[in-house]
Formats: sequence, C-alpha cells, structure tokens
Amino acid sequence: MSFKSKKIWLDGEMVRWEEAKVHVLTHALHYGTGYFEGIRCYALEDGHSAVFRLDEHMRRFFDSGQILGFPLPYTVEQIKLATLDIIRVNGLKECYIRPLAFVGSGEMGLYAPDNPIHVAIAAWPWGAYLGEEGIKNGIRAKVSSYTRHHVNVMMTKSKVSGNYINSVLAKNEVKKAGYDEAIMLDTEGYVAEASGENIFIIRQQRVKTTPLTSILPGITRDSVLTIARDKEYEVQEERFTRDELYTADEAFFTGTAAEVTPIREVDNRKIGPGCPGPVTLKLQQTFFNAIKGKDKKYKKWLTYI
Repeated sequence: MSFKSKKIWLDGEMVRWEEAKVHVLTHALHYGTGYFEGIRCYALEDGHSAVFRLDEHMRRFFDSGQILGFPLPYTVEQIKLATLDIIRVNGLKECYIRPLAFVGSGEMGLYAPDNPIHVAIAAWPWGAYLGEEGIKNGIRAKVSSYTRHHVNVMMTKSKVSGNYINSVLAKNEVKKAGYDEAIMLDTEGYVAEASGENIFIIRQQRVKTTPLTSILPGITRDSVLTIARDKEYEVQEERFTRDELYTADEAFFTGTAAEVTPIREVDNRKIGPGCPGPVTLKLQQTFFNAIKGKDKKYKKWLTYI
C-alpha cells in the first residue's frame, strides 16, 4: 500500500511531497486545532476518473472550519479546483484525497486567534481501508471500552483532528485484542459509530442506522441510506443497543475509506450466519456500481476529472 505521490497542494502552491513541511511549533501539532476531509476518486468503466460526492465533502470541510471557529481562507470553488488539480498533477486514476486545514505557528497557548490557517491537499493510492478480504467476507469488531464524544464535550459534526484521539485509543485497544475494528457506544450506552465509520444493522429486511446525534454525518452513510430507500427497504434512523446489534441478521460499516464493509462478528458473537447477508450485499453492490459510474441513477454523485 503506497502512501506517497509526487506533489501536495500547500497554501495555494504545488510542492514536492518531501517538501510539504511545517514548523514544530505549529499550533495544531500541540493542540489538535486542525480539521480534514477524506475523499475518494475512482476509475470509471468508461476510462475516465471521477471524485465521489465532491460537493458534499466540500460542504462538510467548510462546515468543520465554521464549527471550530477557524474558517478556511479560500472559497469553496478554489478548494474544489485544487482538489481536482492535485489528482491531475499526480497522474492518479484512483486515489484517496486528504484536504487538511490547520492553525499554524505564531502564538502558543490555547488562545491564538491571530495564527495563520494553512491548507494542504494530498492524494495517494489507497485500497480498502479494512482490507479487501473484509470487503468480501466481513470483519470482526469489538465494542471498545472508550465512549464516543458527548455533543457538549466535543463538536461531533466536525472532522476536527483532536477528536480522533478518541478513535486512536479505541482502534489500538481492539487491534491489540485481535479484532479488526472498534465499535463505540455513546454516553448513554447506545451504539454510536466505529472509530472511523458509521454503522448499520439489518433485521427482518429493515435497515437501521444511528441518528445524527453524537455521530459524524457520514457521506457514505447518506449514500447508502439513499440507495436503501430507492430499493424500497424500510429505513430507520434511531438509536439501538449493543444487544440489538448482537441479534441483528446483518451489519456493516460505511465510510469513505471503508466504503461498505460487512461485519461478520461482534464481541465473539456471529452476526447472522457469520458472513455478509443478502441485503448488505445488494446495498454494497449498488454502492460500488454508483462509485464506478455503472448506475446512471447516481451519476449526479460524480465529478469528472
């Protein structure tokens, strides 16, 4: 798996990958005052490439800056064009794209309103986040001992860099215990989301996912909800408990990096028969058709390079 390409867009200029550097006293390095997006570009069946749901990712990126109180010093159109440019400059047909805004050096301490806001956009080849085997056969998950952020503790609708310490702790905990991914409960004990993904369960053909209370509003989550409704499944956005997860017929994660990854086991309990179920597979296949430009219904989600 490669994590390198030729150029990174940094503060309006294309710089060599090796030269995209910041000072050690960068505010975000000390206090987590950055925010980011995760976006994917796919090679389509017609030979072109397209970014998946670029407009929605840009809206969430700018919303993150608004929530954090450090807005981007660029327009939406400038960042969109820079995102497409970084893919072209690096000659990538398929890639993961990481826009990042962060508070730079200047004043130290928690209050640094005059420090500059830097923006970088990188792109590199990146396969299935939870593994190709996981995409095909499902993964093993464990409920973490770490609780998801409460809405009055952290701003959960923003992809703030500092928020992800919570995810790092949870991910490390379950990986060391031999599992693939962590599931996190909210402060009231209901299933919230994974360390970097939203979660769905299916029982008796009903598709259920956690509501937008303490979770990040996932763009892949929204895509799957749209697909499920288009296929006339009953869809519910409501809280559910850990034991409801244990007794689901099917379960899966969604996320830009994870795409649609089935869950075959949680806390040493098989989910359904312990393999991806029929509803999961149908939603997964439709999603993959959409991102590859094979389904005309969802071509509105694609921004061609």
